[in-house]
Amino acid sequence: MERAWKRIRGYDPILIGSALALTGAGILLIYASQHSAPNPSDRGYWSRQLVWTMVAMVAFVAAVKIPLRFHEVFAYVYLSGIGAVLLGLLFFANVEGGRWIALGPAYLQPSELAKIAVLFALSRYLAYLKRPLFGWKPLMIVGLLVGPISLLVLKQPDLGTALVFLAVSLVMIFWGGVPPVGLFFLVSPLISLILAFNWMVWIAFAAILIIMLWRVRPRLTLSILIVTLNLAFGVITPIMWNHLRPYQQNRILIFLNPGADPRGAGYQIIQSKVAIGSGGFWGKGFLEGTQTGLHFLPAKHTDFIFSVCGEEFGFIGSFVLLLLFGIFLWRAINTGDLTRNRFGRFLAVGAAGIVAFQLLVNVGMTLGLMPVTGIPLPFVSYGGSSLVLFWFLTGLIVNVRRNWQEY
Repeated sequence: MERAWKRIRGYDPILIGSALALTGAGILLIYASQHSAPNPSDRGYWSRQLVWTMVAMVAFVAAVKIPLRFHEVFAYVYLSGIGAVLLGLLFFANVEGGRWIALGPAYLQPSELAKIAVLFALSRYLAYLKRPLFGWKPLMIVGLLVGPISLLVLKQPDLGTALVFLAVSLVMIFWGGVPPVGLFFLVSPLISLILAFNWMVWIAFAAILIIMLWRVRPRLTLSILIVTLNLAFGVITPIMWNHLRPYQQNRILIFLNPGADPRGAGYQIIQSKVAIGSGGFWGKGFLEGTQTGLHFLPAKHTDFIFSVCGEEFGFIGSFVLLLLFGIFLWRAINTGDLTRNRFGRFLAVGAAGIVAFQLLVNVGMTLGLMPVTGIPLPFVSYGGSSLVLFWFLTGLIVNVRRNWQEY
């Protein structure tokens, strides 16, 4: 009996249990969001998600059983292979909406596979890195690993997934030893890109950046590179804005002021906030949501499924959902801290970074704190590719934990 319990503990039942609870909650919320849909075919989203859950379980078992050493050896092959596939889809194939491949009645989103490929490649490089990470050569290699595939995904266009690549890169290099001030220097060009819409604010930021560089005193070549990138990003902001697609410009403007177009682009954010606010502390009850049931809330089974939870189950239901995510992330980070294998350590923490970033952006989006990017809520939002991805990541974390004693 004791031996059997030790074997079960090796699979981390707390991590798996939280993922199962989130998946179950997702199916329940998908049913609630579409049970009164005018189109009868839309009412079956929950059953399709149930089928995808079975597929996800297969991906989970595969991730647990395939030796980590296999992924370690083929990490760069995964990245180049996924990159080639994405490139082919973009320029040679007719894909649905530029993002999905039709596989009979189902659709596959290649950018979800790209997240796994980037995770493996970064873990492989950082695990074998001998020199300090906060230097221009190691950071340039990280950029070369992530940059090309990010541009391919951005071309689809899929800005949300491209941001996921940036976020997971920052999480993993922080785990690799880059201090918080180093992360600030790394993201400073993006801050310059945003602040350059107001030249006075951008000049003040540039002055603060130069003072921090003088205080920290990184290598001269790195300091010059940081300043050059900030100047370049500040100058090209108007050019970048003109090259954004109209819907992307609109999302940013509506994020800053949803009331500017309450019946148009701002409608989603306004209805989402109304739905969450109307749920109160205890919620209106299962299948009793008016914003959901009367179809005022758009994309309620995908991007805005957290709003359905807030309306029907209130603050307490939303808190429980976020608590489940907190338990999942705690176990994932704990696994990364526990394991002796550097490759496995970066895998576990990188997987946690993907889940945490998508959670932060999706919930922030429904609350009007972030622009609408189309990033799904992990395990909960409707979508087969997304669900399979997160269960595969769960399997990788379990695999790392089972073999935590291996170097």
